[in-house]
Amino acid sequence: MKLSAITLDCPDPLALAAFYQQATGLEPHPKSDADFAALTCENGLTIGFQRVDDYQAPRWPDQTVPQQFHLDFAVDDLDEAEARLLDLGAGKPDHQPNEDRWRVLTDPAGHPFCVIRG
Repeated sequence: MKLSAITLDCPDPLALAAFYQQATGLEPHPKSDADFAALTCENGLTIGFQRVDDYQAPRWPDQTVPQQFHLDFAVDDLDEAEARLLDLGAGKPDHQPNEDRWRVLTDPAGHPFCVIRG
């Protein structure tokens, strides 16, 4: 068994795919559309974004609407990566459990993700 895709629910698949494309440099899948968009990694893994009506963003760290999962991205410089991602439209929650080792950010659809010194 081989992991082939990770898919995130969201209100606007093309917009969320564009955010992650700018953040990671991954290539868009040629069959992306308004209901499902995807980015393809060199190793064949796909990150997908699917439209969900009445989507509710996770509330991190509050679990009123649980995060269920999050993505981690290794970066060389936390401050530089954070600034770049905030410019792209990421958010930064007030609660930062270990800001000198990683930063918790949220994508434009509200999914928490981390940039980790690596």
